[in-house]
Amino acid sequence: MTKRIRNRLIIILAFTLLSVYQFAGFPPSLKNLRKNIHLGLDLQGGVQLVLRVKTSDAIRAETDQTIESLRAQFQKENIPFKDLTRTQDNRFTVTGVDPSKASAFLKIMTDVHPEWDVSSTASDAYAVQLKPQQEATFRQQSVDQAISTISNRINALGVTEPTIQRRGRNDEILIQFPGVSDPAHVESIIQSTALLELKIVEGLGSFPSEISALQQYGGVLPPNLQIIPSVEHSADGSQTYYVVRTSGGITGRDLKNAYVSRDPNNGRPAISFSLNAEGAQKFGNITEQNVGKLLAIILDNRIQSAPQLHERITDQGQITGNFTQKDAEDLALKLRSGALPASMEVEERTFVGATLGADSIRAGITASLVALAAVLVFVLFYYKASGINATIAMFLNLVVLLGAMAAMGATLTLPGIAGVILTIGVGIDSNVLIFERIREEMRTGKNAASAVLTSFNRVFITLVDTHLAALISATFLFLFGTGAVKGFAVTLVIGLVSNMFTAVFVSRTLFEIVLARKEASESISI
Repeated sequence: MTKRIRNRLIIILAFTLLSVYQFAGFPPSLKNLRKNIHLGLDLQGGVQLVLRVKTSDAIRAETDQTIESLRAQFQKENIPFKDLTRTQDNRFTVTGVDPSKASAFLKIMTDVHPEWDVSSTASDAYAVQLKPQQEATFRQQSVDQAISTISNRINALGVTEPTIQRRGRNDEILIQFPGVSDPAHVESIIQSTALLELKIVEGLGSFPSEISALQQYGGVLPPNLQIIPSVEHSADGSQTYYVVRTSGGITGRDLKNAYVSRDPNNGRPAISFSLNAEGAQKFGNITEQNVGKLLAIILDNRIQSAPQLHERITDQGQITGNFTQKDAEDLALKLRSGALPASMEVEERTFVGATLGADSIRAGITASLVALAAVLVFVLFYYKASGINATIAMFLNLVVLLGAMAAMGATLTLPGIAGVILTIGVGIDSNVLIFERIREEMRTGKNAASAVLTSFNRVFITLVDTHLAALISATFLFLFGTGAVKGFAVTLVIGLVSNMFTAVFVSRTLFEIVLARKEASESISI
């Protein structure tokens, strides 16, 4: 055996052992195989959700935020006005503006809020509407933020290999959780908006109903106040309500961290939170100006608690209530991952049972074995002893494929198994090209060694062209396809790359080993 052949065998053995170690571990075992090869939703069961983001919520929130920002700017610039009222999700009116201050108002809108169109409806009134292009951008951003927030929450839950991507319409999100044992819990974590707000309560107590709260204001609630239900109940079991200020509060945007703690009064689980520098300064000013009043801690538009402010508070706070340990952990997780920019609704829910997944695996393995057996029978019958060469190269191709998938953390899906079967066919096709070329060279009178050398050199460019064309197609499938198509594309890309190694490097080395034991005049079985 020449030094060249020995070096090639060492490389092949190293690749083989490394690949086996990647997907089967050391010592190789079925347990390690199940651990290292991640199965998709269709193979191990799980849940698939299609969620629609209500982007109008994000537009409405942007409008409300702009209104509150204008209130503060009007006060700072000493611009008198009567009212700021949202009339639609993307539209609000400004009334009672002093005509002498109209230019100052318009300058604020131009310099600070250029994304809004302003039109005059009277000498002291204006209609303000969000520009269509900016509105489309905000809707797009709300979906992007929702995907990011959902990803953070799912990753914190430890769900293995989830799929989170857009689907269909611009406001739809496709989510797949393979192997989830409690899909209802995961779904509740995803859908909860987790919008935290800290607002000052108007008055010193709660009301037994919305009607009784309205009666305190003659049946008409002032525009700077709102009524929010509480999770607390009165003595007779009915829900209670608080009247809170709509502006001047703290939101989840000011949050820095949230974690599970204990209520110092009763030892029950609670959620402590800390605010960022800007939020701490704002919170300090609010609490200092409202000592003695109640502070409503609002989560998803429901008041969790309303403690009385006894002193100035800056960057720390605590949410108390009748939380279980699990509830507290889930809430802290949702607060840390950020509030969703808009609420969502489930448009489609699909459950895949573990039994169906096992049936899919069984069917996929059966199809693979049948394809493998058929190919082996063909190459051994048609190419005689050289068919053994193709068989070894094909098995090594599958070993390298599985090893690469395990190393990359790629997920194997049912379409991915189809990609594996296609890889078997592509691998044999490469060998057919090489073997037929060897036959042609031998028909011209060349000896076996010369025929093999010439054939591999001339077929190499053809193999590169065919594999490169297939790689380009598979790459586009991965970039623009859905989850199932991506699973097929991943296995196909890895299979094409590994096939180039086995068809050109491994197969040629096997031929050289056989030829090294023959005389120059001897032929080979092909």
